[in-house]
Amino acid sequence: MISLIYKEIHSFLGSLIGYIVIAIFLTTIGLFLWIFPGDTNILDSGYSSLDSLFYISPWVFIFLIPAITMRLFSEESRTGTIELLLTKPLTDFQIVFAKYLAGFLLVFFSVLPTLVYFYSVYQLGAPTGNIDVGGTLGSYFGLLFLGSVFVSIGLFSSAISNNQIVSFIVGVFLSFFVYVGFESISSLKMFEKIDDLIINLGINAHNLSMSRGVIDTRDVIYFLGVIFLFLLLTKTVLSSRKW
Repeated sequence: MISLIYKEIHSFLGSLIGYIVIAIFLTTIGLFLWIFPGDTNILDSGYSSLDSLFYISPWVFIFLIPAITMRLFSEESRTGTIELLLTKPLTDFQIVFAKYLAGFLLVFFSVLPTLVYFYSVYQLGAPTGNIDVGGTLGSYFGLLFLGSVFVSIGLFSSAISNNQIVSFIVGVFLSFFVYVGFESISSLKMFEKIDDLIINLGINAHNLSMSRGVIDTRDVIYFLGVIFLFLLLTKTVLSSRKW
């Protein structure tokens, strides 16, 4: 399983597109935090806070992570190597989980350089270090949890089609829907009596508290549950190839 994880990471980082995706993520975040004027600009706000990072990143993730995961299974299906992969001494779930871990590590590598922004805000504070370090680290954990959910969604999208573009579009749609779709549904008059329940089915309701650095057990269980659900769905799709 370790060799499969290494293969996926090496395949991504061994190509130019891998670095382009990471560069686009960092550039987009950097422009909103430091260059573009507005509420998200740290220098304009005058506060030593990275709240803008944790507000913008989920929206960038909706497009970034499907771009990372779209090839994990679809490329194997297109080239016919999926049959060879299924003959290896690994269970279907081990294959799915290895691909998932590879995708998560790639997201982690993308987020890691943003610590430079944390260091910059730390130094710019008056006095130096005037930033909620604990809350910021908690927000990073929340961001990684959110990214891990999107990876599981992207992995499922990659498994249902051998076309990377289709996998990307489906991944973006599902990620967007799970993130804010339930909030839109809850606003419908026919669901006004159960609107709180519907809102809590979406990611954003659980991401909001974690993005403020509050690690709630209920939110962690929710994220782990959604991840397991999409991994199970991916495993089911993979197993159906043997039927």
